[in-house]
Amino acid sequence: MLCLVENHSLPRTAAFFDLDKTVIAKSSTLTFSKSFYQGGLINRRAVLRTAYAQFVFLAGGADHDQMERMREYLSALCKGWNVKQVKEIVAETLHDLIDPIIYDEAATLIEEHHTAGRDVVIVSTSGAEVVEPIGELLGADRVVATRMVVGDDGCFTGEVEYYAYGPTKAEAVQALAVSEGYDLSRCYAYSDSATDVPMLEAVGHPHAVNPDRALRREAALREWPILVFDRPVRLKQRLPTFSMPPRPALVAAAAVGAAAVTAGLVWYTSRRRAAATTA
Repeated sequence: MLCLVENHSLPRTAAFFDLDKTVIAKSSTLTFSKSFYQGGLINRRAVLRTAYAQFVFLAGGADHDQMERMREYLSALCKGWNVKQVKEIVAETLHDLIDPIIYDEAATLIEEHHTAGRDVVIVSTSGAEVVEPIGELLGADRVVATRMVVGDDGCFTGEVEYYAYGPTKAEAVQALAVSEGYDLSRCYAYSDSATDVPMLEAVGHPHAVNPDRALRREAALREWPILVFDRPVRLKQRLPTFSMPPRPALVAAAAVGAAAVTAGLVWYTSRRRAAATTA
């Protein structure tokens, strides 16, 4: 449990979360394959292939070569997709597909980091069209994700504009530290994959979550904490309720609470004085 609240006189801090198999139990991109099929974006063969890729991903994770093959396959697959249609499909099916596979332990950590005054940043190799809505669902403050090139016709060209993977994730974390004023030595990071070692070693508090074999070995050598997340649960079924008010609202609520306490003390003091005078 994270019980320390940030001292706001110090530099800001953040918690950086990988997404797939760290916050959610599956690959975010591959999870939408059936919805993309129903929307006419892919054929049955592609659905079967993505189902197999999901199986491989869940069985043992994906090493560098597998990630590269997946990137090439998905880049070619989405060529010609209308970006607006993709966003609409994700928005329509987000709660049905993603909400049930969010790890309860990850949701709790996100809550605790926010309560402690830290920003929460999702850093994922999956595409922004998928990751950004998931980040919003989770209440993340920022999202770093892969971006595809979009042509003048509003469709993906099949080329990658920005690939959030490996060392690139660490560079994104360092860039955010500069732009947002994060003290990385006091920041946290979570991932399941050895490909994210550069991101993990960029912060002062790295954590391996459901680690693949390579990351488990690395975490043991470096004495990084190893966490096991195994309780996917719908956010609305969690207690306490996950949907926290926006952080400004929390501040406002605290201010109202403080005002109420102050008013109560004033009332109590005045009653004590009046009683003393009467006596």
